[in-house]
Amino acid sequence: MATTDRQATTLALAHALSAAERGLAVIPLSRTKLPALRSPHRDDPVPAPCHGECGRLGHGVHDASSDPDRIRELFAAAPWATGYGIACGLPPHHLIGVDLDVKTGTDASAALRELALRHLFTIPPTVVVVTPSGGRHLWLSGPPEVVVPNSAGRLAPGIDIRGAGGYLVGPGSRTGRGVYAAAPGTAHLAPAPCPRSLLRLLVPPPRAHHSVPPSTGGHGQGLIQFVLAAHEGQRNTRLFWAACRAYEDGIGPTLVDALVDAAIDTGLSAREARATIASAARMTGHRP
Repeated sequence: MATTDRQATTLALAHALSAAERGLAVIPLSRTKLPALRSPHRDDPVPAPCHGECGRLGHGVHDASSDPDRIRELFAAAPWATGYGIACGLPPHHLIGVDLDVKTGTDASAALRELALRHLFTIPPTVVVVTPSGGRHLWLSGPPEVVVPNSAGRLAPGIDIRGAGGYLVGPGSRTGRGVYAAAPGTAHLAPAPCPRSLLRLLVPPPRAHHSVPPSTGGHGQGLIQFVLAAHEGQRNTRLFWAACRAYEDGIGPTLVDALVDAAIDTGLSAREARATIASAARMTGHRP
């Protein structure tokens, strides 16, 4: 018999409470794998950054908890939830998720084996979660002093990393595509320590200091920092905005090289960066 939404919610809560017993912080998820609770700030005229300080529910992974009463409160507020997410980067496990995707037409498992051979590490026995599409999530534990960022395809095509601020869909969750399940023989395991060689690949090198022409003043430095803070998916947007402000303030030509260097630091190519800055120049009525 097909599982009803109410049964799925009950099962998801049970699995979430079981995960919490292992020290994992969880949130309810919808069938789309997104947080089940909508942001309480969605209708604010100018939403201010809030990670739950307002005391209301609906702040995504920032709601994550391993307290049973809090988890029941979260699920009671989202009776449509059919799964749960496990927050990464939090004590005691400081979870790191290695997502081996199969939807991109690449062999992510083979790519991980190649990385392991090249950088001399092995993945120890650990929790493995099989996704409805046939992919796998490997659970690893990181050291508390290291912050591993989220990334998509940076390590190798088809390999996504879930780190601080991210979450993994927990085993037992039901989505629109099927059920996530622990691979046989791994459910009882604790997340294994992340090999040091792999950890070095997951943590980006410290960003170099970018010299800004003195003639641009503090505003120029602020625009550079704005570009450097860009995450994947917002790099071009932030660069374009910063370049527009620079040209509008009359410091565009002197800031171009520093903007390009900052954009390269975030992952854009020099060609992409210069094309974006040229577009900003034209948009503000200047000659690139």
